[in-house]
Amino acid sequence: MKIIHCADIHLDSRMSANLTREKARERRTELLTTFRKMVEYGASHEVDAILIAGDLFDTKNVSATARNVVKDLIVGHPGIEFYYLQGNHDEGSFTGGLSQIPENLHLFDSKWTSYRLGEKVCITGVELNPENSGSVYNALSLDADLVNIVVLHGQESEYSAKDKAEVIHLTALKNKGIDYLALGHIHSYKKEPLDGRGVYCYPGCLEGRGFDECGEHGFVLLTVDEAAGPVESGFIPFASRNLYTIPVDITGCVSTMEILERMKKETDAGNYPEKSLVKYELIGKVDVESEKETDFLLHQFSSRFYFVKIKDSSKYLVDYASFAKDVSLKGEFIRTVMGREDLSEEDKAAVIHYGLQALAGEEILDA
Repeated sequence: MKIIHCADIHLDSRMSANLTREKARERRTELLTTFRKMVEYGASHEVDAILIAGDLFDTKNVSATARNVVKDLIVGHPGIEFYYLQGNHDEGSFTGGLSQIPENLHLFDSKWTSYRLGEKVCITGVELNPENSGSVYNALSLDADLVNIVVLHGQESEYSAKDKAEVIHLTALKNKGIDYLALGHIHSYKKEPLDGRGVYCYPGCLEGRGFDECGEHGFVLLTVDEAAGPVESGFIPFASRNLYTIPVDITGCVSTMEILERMKKETDAGNYPEKSLVKYELIGKVDVESEKETDFLLHQFSSRFYFVKIKDSSKYLVDYASFAKDVSLKGEFIRTVMGREDLSEEDKAAVIHYGLQALAGEEILDA
């Protein structure tokens, strides 16, 4: 028996944090397309069920297109059983707009609900809320002779947290007869032992949406041996595009071209696909009189990747001793800034850098 475990798909996400309106619209479409491709992957690989562990949609306001595509995919694949547990983002967003629930779509609510899949597999889940989050663990009762898959949406924790419905108390789920704890809410893949019998797993999101969701994304494919009992699982990378943050140490660079060479070196070493979304983060320390234009640097990579941005986290170094006896306007300016007690050393260096640019008659582009 094969089962797909996915979560945190966030259909209809705005995608507007970094992207233009046009590319944000394109990424929303790609996200819906990736979900469709995942379902079709399940059909071609003879998957018996798809578990959606929360946040299928990003908000309660679901577009007609997203609702219809999801509904038609479910109805159009009657050989796959869909188990949909709502998360903190999508409560009532999908089912509330359906005139009829498809026969192969199985839902959960605020009390433990169990479904039998085949002869030996039991899928059990509950949607956490402030009212039930403290009592659900004692109410869970499973048949130890079955292969038990439990579905929840929330943040993992060894211990319960008062009044936080999304916190999953892992300790309270140990030794309950769980073989596979299918979780949602964390947007990166993670699988760890739960107890001597089972594991807990976050599949991560299906597509990264921002640079806090870098790296590979996809879903988890379970293989269940109904005769022997064990659940085998593996992560399947499936995102149409991935996001990467590339740190570039520019320490010692004195010009934009030197920085560009460092960026090229890090880019070539990573072998990043052209369809990626990339953020370069400039780090390290450079001389206060160094020349650095991020607009030029950005333009050199804009055609290489789907999306590029640059975050300059580098710091400026000031050799104060070399300006101590400088009688020029530049020296006087630097000594004046050095004497400011209301500025940190980092702020002083930045003020000096931009001040020197202004004194040289340069346009200040990165202030």
